[in-house]
Amino acid sequence: MPIHLKSDFDLTQMRIAGDLTRQVLDMIGPHIQPGVTTLELDQICHSFIVDALDAIPAPLNYRGFPKSICTSVNHVICHGIPGGKRLKNGDIINVDITVIKDGFHGDASRMFAVGQTSILGRRLIKTCQECLEKGIATVRPGSRLGDIGAAIQQHAEAAGFSVVREYCGHGIGRGFHEDPQVLHYGTVGQGLEIKPGMTFTIEPMINAGRPETRLLSDGWTVVTKDHSLSAQWEHTLAVTDNGVEILTAPKS
Repeated sequence: MPIHLKSDFDLTQMRIAGDLTRQVLDMIGPHIQPGVTTLELDQICHSFIVDALDAIPAPLNYRGFPKSICTSVNHVICHGIPGGKRLKNGDIINVDITVIKDGFHGDASRMFAVGQTSILGRRLIKTCQECLEKGIATVRPGSRLGDIGAAIQQHAEAAGFSVVREYCGHGIGRGFHEDPQVLHYGTVGQGLEIKPGMTFTIEPMINAGRPETRLLSDGWTVVTKDHSLSAQWEHTLAVTDNGVEILTAPKS
């Protein structure tokens, strides 16, 4: 499909959706404590999105997904379905939020440590966040999508970690998932040229062990094949005339 370059109006709307997504992640952080269930986190986020923000949780019923957020704990890479299992001290969890406001999407995720996590868990979380930052730093008009993936891959592998290949970032706007696909590995100078008006996510999934994945029988939950820890961070970005704007950036 053709890539839809966003108008000034589109970008204004996407800034609003992106900021609401940021607000959900800010809100849910203090609730992530030992003993809480991921279903409870889902219910808190759903109520906040619908009632406080007057918005729509995009994942709910998207291609049959049964909940309003994704919660991926420990060796779950992505698309974890909230349920009754309680978080325990030492867990790491990714919370992935996508909000629809006035027809436009904002999409972001963050890692959270539950209580006192392991040195490996903390190092994986930090490295994955750095991978996201290094990927974003390559984005400007005239650069290539391969530059993003190369920066992420180089940083992750230098730390002794691996990059998930099967899942990637994506274009976003009125659609939840648009073109282009944004791989988190690649070669500098390769891939589609980045142009002003493009909006997409970067969302590296970094494993402590090997990169291979396994899809569980629920048809959604993706785990590391070797049961190693996995981390993910995500932002929605808009390419500007001079560089990049992070539409889901935390407030400074």
